[in-house]
Amino acid sequence: MRLTEYLDKGASLNPGAPCLTMTGQTRSYAEVQRLSWLVGRALARSGIQPGDKVAVLSGNDPVAFSCVFGISRAGAVWCPVNPRNEAAETAELLGLLDCACLIFASAFAPLVQNIAAGLPRLRTLVCLDGEPGSGTSLRDWLDGLEAVPFEAVPSGTAAPDGVVMIAGTGGTTGRPKGVQLTGHNIETMTALPLMSYPFRGRPVYLALAPLTHAAGVLCFPVLTLGGEIVIMPAPDLGEFLTLVGQHEVTHAFLPPTLIYLLLDHPALADADLSSLQCLWYGAAPMSSARLAEAVTRIGPVMGQLFGQTEAPMMISTMAPADHLNADGTLALERFSSAGRPTPLTTVAIMDEQGALLPAGERGEIVVRGPLVMAGYYQDPAATAEASAFGWHHTGDIGYLDSDNYLYIVDRAKDMIITGGFNVYSAEVEQALLQHPAVLDCAVVGLPDAKWGERVVAVIQPHPGSIVRDDEVRAFARGRLGGVKAPKQVEVWPDLPRSRIGKVLKAEVKARLAIAGKTLGNDPG
Repeated sequence: MRLTEYLDKGASLNPGAPCLTMTGQTRSYAEVQRLSWLVGRALARSGIQPGDKVAVLSGNDPVAFSCVFGISRAGAVWCPVNPRNEAAETAELLGLLDCACLIFASAFAPLVQNIAAGLPRLRTLVCLDGEPGSGTSLRDWLDGLEAVPFEAVPSGTAAPDGVVMIAGTGGTTGRPKGVQLTGHNIETMTALPLMSYPFRGRPVYLALAPLTHAAGVLCFPVLTLGGEIVIMPAPDLGEFLTLVGQHEVTHAFLPPTLIYLLLDHPALADADLSSLQCLWYGAAPMSSARLAEAVTRIGPVMGQLFGQTEAPMMISTMAPADHLNADGTLALERFSSAGRPTPLTTVAIMDEQGALLPAGERGEIVVRGPLVMAGYYQDPAATAEASAFGWHHTGDIGYLDSDNYLYIVDRAKDMIITGGFNVYSAEVEQALLQHPAVLDCAVVGLPDAKWGERVVAVIQPHPGSIVRDDEVRAFARGRLGGVKAPKQVEVWPDLPRSRIGKVLKAEVKARLAIAGKTLGNDPG
């Protein structure tokens, strides 16, 4: 399936139904379809051929998201660009993916002007909300075209394994790579939430997180049901709570850090969340203690998803019902898991020699099935490395229990070896997040003359809370023992994060090194 088919399916159910809503203005399915036809025709008139790469650089915006379907109409490949990227990152990604066209919001016009000269393949620039000097405006670009159905590649003739989207990996561990996702990949990803989570009636999905990431691809299953997507232009948790009640929102996605802030928000107690069927969480590990609080205070609607760009969103899932035991009590023993493998994805645990491990044993999480990417764009070496032994390698360390629940204990690169023992940073972080003063934390290993590496915790406290080094270390020792407990605790007002909220541990280490913290002995 191509991306247009999700929009067209929703339109076939009711073309006049609301499709995209933002700040009180709504575009119907028919209106979004018409705009996508125009964009597809404009791309073809500009010389964009099927298979060419077209990037979209914008904040959350219904017109920008509508252009994604126009790209698909033209048979081109959608390349989402995170609007929070630095200029150099954006230029590197556009060059890496050989983008021929960039559709961008006027807020990014100065950035585009600065980088365009260094991108010779980028021959078409279109400004969504054109301002003087920002290049061709969308209005002018579409002028003279007919708003009638258009498909550059006739329906049914496109190969299901053709690439429809290339997503850049986060450049936090080196040069970004382009993850090639096929129509079959996206079709699988779209089917899995419909199979795994509650969808009663016509869904209303509230998109607060960037549409360039999880919030965007989660729109596709909603569109197939003819649902409405309410778009927030900027994250505002007070407004989020208001919109849930106002629009009777049924589904939403928030990363764990925003759920923590939502739980601490003064408006939560009085908010009407009765319409929610599923509040998805993912993209980073979540505190088991805060998850229990969320199920209790927000309601039994929490739904976990675990995936990565190379196997988007749905490697494993934990539906709202799985958070509860049969008697309605909290299934606390599952709260530190990532749920069970999804029906269309096979998950296993592998050792370094390629052997699959039995239940309970720790190793790298590997997956295979129609969810897994077609490979990295023009990078056969990285593709071969990621698919060694016939499985996609996630880079996560974990295990499957006897009930087939998946537990992620760390990223392989974040494991700490101290005194000859393996310490998984995620396990230490889960323990520290149980401390009432800890809002979030990052645990890393730093060089140590005595231990090889020592466990260091950087704490982000709740506003107004006081965190003491010795008290936190004692708290951790009581839950983890002396080997795993941090030997050093730092308190920072904020942790460095990626554009989608993941803590940047490499930057944490770098800051500690600059501060002269990379040497020293066990302080106690």
